[in-house]
Parts: sequence; structure tokens; C-alpha cells
Amino acid sequence: MPSRRAATGPGPSGSATRAGRRGTAVPGSRHLGNGAARGGHPVLAGLAVLLSLTLVSGLVFAGVQLMRLQSNFETKPLNIGQDQDEFPADSNKDSMQILVLGTDNRDGQDSNNSDVMMLVNMAADRSHVTVVSFPRDLLVPLPACTDPESGMQYQAMDLGQLNGALGNGGPGCTVAAINEVTGLNIDHFMMADFNAVEELSNTLGGVEVCVNQPIDDPLSGLNIPAGVSSIQGDQALAFLRTRHGFGNGGDEGRIAAQQSFLASMFRKVQGEGTLNNLPRLYSIAETVTRNLTVDEGLTDIPTLIALAGRLKDVDLGSVAFVTVPVAPYELDPNRLVLDEAAAQPLFDTLVSDQPVTGEEEPVAPAAEATEGTETPQATEPAVDPAAIPVTFLDGISSEASGRDAELARYLLSEGFTQAIAGGLSQSTTPGTQVFFTPGYDTMAQQVAEALNIPSSQVSASAAVSGVVVQVGADFRTGNTMKDSGDLGSLTGQTAAQVTCQSAFGY
Repeated sequence: MPSRRAATGPGPSGSATRAGRRGTAVPGSRHLGNGAARGGHPVLAGLAVLLSLTLVSGLVFAGVQLMRLQSNFETKPLNIGQDQDEFPADSNKDSMQILVLGTDNRDGQDSNNSDVMMLVNMAADRSHVTVVSFPRDLLVPLPACTDPESGMQYQAMDLGQLNGALGNGGPGCTVAAINEVTGLNIDHFMMADFNAVEELSNTLGGVEVCVNQPIDDPLSGLNIPAGVSSIQGDQALAFLRTRHGFGNGGDEGRIAAQQSFLASMFRKVQGEGTLNNLPRLYSIAETVTRNLTVDEGLTDIPTLIALAGRLKDVDLGSVAFVTVPVAPYELDPNRLVLDEAAAQPLFDTLVSDQPVTGEEEPVAPAAEATEGTETPQATEPAVDPAAIPVTFLDGISSEASGRDAELARYLLSEGFTQAIAGGLSQSTTPGTQVFFTPGYDTMAQQVAEALNIPSSQVSASAAVSGVVVQVGADFRTGNTMKDSGDLGSLTGQTAAQVTCQSAFGY
């Protein structure tokens, strides 16, 4: 493990039909959920307060209002690791790390587990933000911690479940654990109870989410149709807490849905001018601070003001939500461990305050062949483009824009001889999605690469045959999509990418 920085110094066969094709049905947006909470994951609360405080900084009345917000916070120690000293933010680097924890507790009940763990790294130069999710089933070394209230001492463990560190004396033990794992020097933490999700989503007037199949999960209460829905209240809670609704039914699918929700919330706050609407902004801050427990340093008004300025001008494509690279634990397939070879470069990137997003490395020009050497051959595509059945659907508006035909013609010119225009989708969508029949994943990725569609916007669906590209409002012009942030080999998305989650079982 890296050493912590010094205190001075993060398939079935099938082909697309050519006539009468409707592809993946995406119903119109539906307003959902404003009922009482049934339990959930408050993953968005900590990030929301970061967003919501942005405009407050620099305004004349900020001091008075922030004093009121300050009184809302409950505080706990930042770091209770026995072998780690509690220390202020780095003086040599102006980056800032905040650990956001979410618990299922309600009505003042204590929780021994943190169901959501996200490390937010804000760059010193304000150019990028990286949010790293840690699965709750992740096993890591746990440090020895002392409960600041009871004095009880918890012994170090060579391998323990990360979400259980919260029960070893509080959030300060989780901070200590992630410090040791990443080599970072976490500056602050925010711990939110589940009420924040319901209250904040209501204050925002709902957040848009997308699923590629209807979901009715009685365990979480999530009940939404295929396509784009605006959710709030109990449905927002259910979307974030469902463990059986997305992906393979495990924590990684749930994390992807949480990242999609947060990215959508980020876009909403920016796109609706929330940062320029002071009354609404203060209402958001008032909502989330009532439901947060933070370290003492984060209640300081100058710190809050400085924190707010870090998010003000960050480009959406530079706000990255990624999952720490993991692998199944050999002795228990229901648990995960770090994929060290992939995780360490991520941690090194965070420690050095570099972004995880970036342009693809340029391909070096081919060297001239010399006598006795062979000219390098171009890499052949994994699948012959002519063998890929791909249908385009126009989901930009309720009236035909012709984008399905335009893009089909482009792929035809690129050798995808089975590319066809399928006409209007059954409803509009803000983000382009590539859907594929299970087993056609390699073909789908090849289509996505040809159109520069992010892999986060590619998902399986039992409702399609072959590969279907549903063109959304983010792809109105051109033959390839505008770059929205490349994450390389990391799993996740940027705030600029509009993603649609795969329903469990598809």
C-alpha cells in the first residue's frame, strides 16, 4: 500500500428488421414520487451541498446566511485512526478531498455501515473534479481506531469490509482507512442520512434518469417505465438504493446508477441557472445541511466559501464519476478486493492532483520501412463492419429530424453495410444510447467507437435485435459525437455524458 502524504504536504442471433422498426421504446418523461421515504442511499447529499454553496460565496449576505447554515451541522472528528494524526488541509497543495458517506439510518438511529462511499477530489486549479466510488462489499486493510465518545479501541485488520469501518468509532475511521488505501490526505468528510435524498430531490423539482426497460423492484420500491423519467421523493431514494434493479444485480450496477443520477443532477443545477438563483440556492443548502454530519473544519465559513468557488466554472466533461477498480475475492465471490494493477495508477493520479479525463494519446506516425523490416499492419476490427446489423432511431424530437438517415449513410460509407434508418423513436431522449442484444456487445462497442459515443452510453437490452442506436439531443449534428471526457480504462462517466441504465436481467 502507498504511504500517506506527510501532514505538510485520490449471444442470441438476430438482425434488425428493415421496416416498421420502433427499436427500444422510450416513453415520455413521467413525474414520479413525492411520498414518504422508505429508506435509501443518500449518495447525492454531500455533493449537492458542494454545488449548492457555489453562488453563496462572494455575495454580500453570505456571512449571515452561512452562519445559519453552520448551526445546522452536526460534527464528528475527522480522523480517529490510532496511527494517524488529525491534520488540516495540505499547505503545499491546494487540492481538496472530501469523503462523502451515506447511511440508511433514520430518526436519529446510529448506523454501523456506510452504504455509500464516494471520495471527491477537487483540483487545486479548479479545472476538474473526480468522484471515486468505493463498493460497500470491498475488502481492504482497516486501521486501529478509537471511538472518541466511548473510548473503545478497535484493532486493525489485515482485511475487513470497508463499509464496516464506520462502526469502528465513526466516520473518522473510514477516513483513516481510505487515507491508508489511497495515499491521500483527506481534508474533510460529509455523512448524510437518507432523509437528504428525499428532501433535496423535492427541492430540486426532480432529477431526470433513464432506464432501458421498465423496473418494478418491490424490495426498494422503485417503479419506473422504460426511458426518461423525472424522479423525486421516495422514487429518488429507491433509484439510489435498489440493489436488484440494475446491471447484474450487484453493487457495481447500483453504483453506475448513482453516478448517472449525480451527473444528471449536476447538469440540472448548471442548466437551469440554479447557481444564479440565490433564493433557490439557499433553499438547497438549507435542505442538505439539516441532514449532514461533517468534521469540525467544514463548518468554518471561510472554508465553505472557498469550497464553493472550486465548482463554479468546472466544465461538465471534466467532472468524472469513476468506480475504483476491483476484482472478486478468491475466498468469497460475494466480496471484492482492489485490482491493485489498475487501482494504484488511479490513486497516483489523485495524489498528484491530475484529472482522470483526457484526450486519447495521439498515434505515432508509422516509421518508414527500411530494408529487412516489415511495415506494421493496421489492426483489423474485432468484427467485420459488414456483419454488424445496426439500426438508427431518431429520438431528438417528436418530429423527424432525419438524423437516423444521416448517420446510417455515414456508417454505410464506413463499411457497415447493414446500417439502416429506422425512423422516429417512440419518444425523445436527451442522450444518445447504443442498445444491443446480449451477445452483441463487441459489435455495439465497435459501432460506438465509429461514432465516438462513450462506452457509458452503451448497454444491453432484451427489447432490441442486433445493435440499435437511439440518437438523442446530444448528437444533433456531425458524424461523430463531440468529446465529453475520456475515462480510459476506468469504469464510470462524466457529468457531460447522459447515460441510460441497464435493467437487471437484460
